[in-house]
Amino acid sequence: MQPEAPNWRTSSYTGTENCVEVADNDLKHVMVRDTKARGRAILAVQRDSWAAFVEYAKGA
Repeated sequence: MQPEAPNWRTSSYTGTENCVEVADNDLKHVMVRDTKARGRAILAVQRDSWAAFVEYAKGA
């Protein structure tokens, strides 16, 4: 079952509005959007690809 609306959140590390928002309450995808342009495009990434990206980013 897919949720009706994305549950958008920003990182707890965000100190400014120069960030992205993530919605991870979809069963198949993690959605990403620009905080300053919420009405523009949304990027939908497969969950396993998102997990790999997050692990990579933690090491950066």
